[in-house]
Amino acid sequence: MSSLSGHPYLIMNGLGNRFVIIDLRDNPMVIDNDLAKKIADPKTGPGCDQVITLEHRKGIDGVFMGIWNADGDEVGACGNASRCVGWLLMEEQDESETRFETASGALHATKVGDKRIAVDMGEPKFHWRDIPLAEQMDDTRFVDIKLGPIDNPVLWGPSTVNVGNPHCIFFVDDVNAHALEKFGPMIEHHPLFPERANVSIAQVTSKHAIRLRVWERGAGITKACGTAACAALVCAHRRRLTGRKAVITLDGGDLAVEWREDDNRIIMTGPISLDEKGEFGTDF
Repeated sequence: MSSLSGHPYLIMNGLGNRFVIIDLRDNPMVIDNDLAKKIADPKTGPGCDQVITLEHRKGIDGVFMGIWNADGDEVGACGNASRCVGWLLMEEQDESETRFETASGALHATKVGDKRIAVDMGEPKFHWRDIPLAEQMDDTRFVDIKLGPIDNPVLWGPSTVNVGNPHCIFFVDDVNAHALEKFGPMIEHHPLFPERANVSIAQVTSKHAIRLRVWERGAGITKACGTAACAALVCAHRRRLTGRKAVITLDGGDLAVEWREDDNRIIMTGPISLDEKGEFGTDF
């Protein structure tokens, strides 16, 4: 297929994180940066936070989930989209669990309720080379980044982790007291992050609850980010702020996240919604 003209798509969301999902398994084509940006921009396409494809890719067994941010960059992980894709495949296969591939590795999804999906997001990576960081940091629980006056910074000492993509989390007393829209892009493009970073501010409200706001690389402030919720939980636990299970409250709603001790894997559970079906116009 050389064109998307007339090709169907789905609009789905996880906690308000909006996706255009395109099934290319029977009609393979290349989604490049410009096409992904055109689809994601509501002025030129359906509009979304991420463009998601279902594909058969060479050398990969089973279904591959492609992910493009709104700025056109292809990325390795998207937790909320993973729940949506998991649900679609389970509906298609008439199964209660499924497995699919991403650029960051295989994911396993399970139905736990009506349009409520749990996804095994894999193991977090904490080594500075794996995040990655541009320079050696022996303890990524506290990274030397400060915002504001050197002698009295507004924000400082975030945690960093890779959960399929790089995350930088600042722990604060009040998530509403900080202008994420201003410092989010600054930290996303900070020289310490050669692949840029997703930036979060996290307010621990109890040993089992976190309030989270997210600046997603390539997309800006989003109502929800599944990988950021996973990142916040594991980093909070490493800093002894929470247990291994917590409800993460984002602008779009709640996700349940568990970092299992027995196998080091992160399980993220939350709702999905199928909002509409459409077809691309002739300009695609």
